[in-house]
Amino acid sequence: MPIVEPEILIDGNHSIDQCAAASEQVFAAVMAALLHHKVIIEGILLKPNMVTPGSDSADKKSNQEIAWYTVRTLSRTMVPALPGVVFLSGGQSEEDASLNLNEMNKLTNIARPWSLTFSYGRALQASCLKAWQGKPENVKAAQDALMARAKANGEASMGKYAGGTGEKDSQFIANYSY
Repeated sequence: MPIVEPEILIDGNHSIDQCAAASEQVFAAVMAALLHHKVIIEGILLKPNMVTPGSDSADKKSNQEIAWYTVRTLSRTMVPALPGVVFLSGGQSEEDASLNLNEMNKLTNIARPWSLTFSYGRALQASCLKAWQGKPENVKAAQDALMARAKANGEASMGKYAGGTGEKDSQFIANYSY
């Protein structure tokens, strides 16, 4: 199965609106190219970035805002035949990546015809590697850390992740519908 990986990097001080505009342009071009080349869309996965402000941006956004912008951008560019979107963590923390994915899967006011799940590397490995530290005596702790992250992301893929930190900005979703 081909995995197509368009990614707008999180590096920089760009706004979430700038990331959304760039992501929309790139995702639309990727989808147009796939259709032009007669790729069987039902047989691929898309592995894009989430729509976030830049890592150096002072304007931080809530998990709900990131979820809404990401799904809105996908809904504007991806055909419903695409079976799944498997997100990169893209430099986000493990917890932020899980919370953002969770909020995407909780959205009810915007179409999500594709499965939204994860293809995280760093967002599965960081706490595992930190627990392990290359020491044989830490293998069990590393395995436990990996299982905890895998469980969190599995739950986030269903919109059922209860972990996390920080207050949710539920007012954002009430103000934005699509």
